Amino acid sequence: MNLKTVNFKNKNGEELTGRIQFPEGQPTQCYAIFAHCFTCGKNLKVIKEICSGLTVLGIAVLRFDFTGLGQSEGDFENTNFSHDVEDLVEASKFLEDNYAAPTLIVGHSLGGTAALFATKKLSNIKAVVTIASPSQPSHVEKLIKSNIKEELDEGQDSVLINIGGRDFKIKQHFLKDIKANDTESFLGDLKIPYLILHSPQDKIVGIQNAEELYKWAHHPKSFISLDKSDHLLNQNIDASYIGNLIGNWAYNYLELSKFKNEALESESQSAATLKKEDKFTTQLKVGDFQMIGDEPEDHGGSNYGPAPYDLLTASLAECTAMTLHVYARHKKWKLEEVKVHVSHEKIKVEDGEGKTQKQDKFKKQIEIFGELDETQRKRLHEIGERCPIHKTLNSEVKISSELVN
Repeated sequence: MNLKTVNFKNKNGEELTGRIQFPEGQPTQCYAIFAHCFTCGKNLKVIKEICSGLTVLGIAVLRFDFTGLGQSEGDFENTNFSHDVEDLVEASKFLEDNYAAPTLIVGHSLGGTAALFATKKLSNIKAVVTIASPSQPSHVEKLIKSNIKEELDEGQDSVLINIGGRDFKIKQHFLKDIKANDTESFLGDLKIPYLILHSPQDKIVGIQNAEELYKWAHHPKSFISLDKSDHLLNQNIDASYIGNLIGNWAYNYLELSKFKNEALESESQSAATLKKEDKFTTQLKVGDFQMIGDEPEDHGGSNYGPAPYDLLTASLAECTAMTLHVYARHKKWKLEEVKVHVSHEKIKVEDGEGKTQKQDKFKKQIEIFGELDETQRKRLHEIGERCPIHKTLNSEVKISSELVN
């Protein structure tokens, strides 16, 4: 998983902690923000899995802890729904200042409702998604016992509530704030693509909330039923599937493009295509397969794929493993598994005339598993040194090169 921890300030100057989950093996095409549920946090397994489903399509996702939760600074009891909305706005500004303005916002439960309110303030958002979200922020009142609300009404400064086995303090201003924010008043004017995901079996936020959101929203709007799932998406649902659903729905709205590997147009056994703007990110054809090659970030690359020597060492490891299994099958030996570890480095050696020059050194380590005696194991080690790639690297290689255009 390609993750980067980031920090940014909320409107009060308190530091919020988040993580950007980047696509692996491909460039980032756009950025998204994920808003977690009420009193939850950025590190929930289900959130990671949803984000993983999005990154497959080239979407980088920022998930962060709201003020007073997780690793973020501030006191939860001094926040309210509007504060969470402002946190989302600050997250968008952070991405815009340091990467690119986010074009997709996704929220779970009350985080989804907050995402709708944030979208109203963010002109850069091209699509919004809510998952198991209440139609109104005031729905949270149902999670608070009536006697607690009475205590607040009587003037008590704050009270302790328990949600999901954790204690949280809330104040009177929290209740006033969720009542003051009305989703219906603006949702019809939002007029950007909106996807609603909800389970008919959700016992915490009923399906009628999805019905209301759909009714209030302007087209284009879509609804997908997460049948048999629970509110926290822990049961009967594959969270990465949700991420894929969201990404494929948003595909056209976010103007994503499918990756086209131009190296595949070559009729040669292997080929590479590299454009100036891609620095070291190279499109590769490897036999009948396609992949991305790159250099590590400390070498000026983006680390989207293996470096040239990574591919070379991998071919030696692969060829060695294959050769041992072919030989063992021929001998009918009980070889169960082979693990080959290969590393490469440049070393300085004397050339015999008092001068030094660089030489390539490959280190190969072989692990052999199975019902084999010592003689068989030693023989397999000898055979490993005879694999075609090993022999090629040890031989005098000739490479011809010609310009064909």
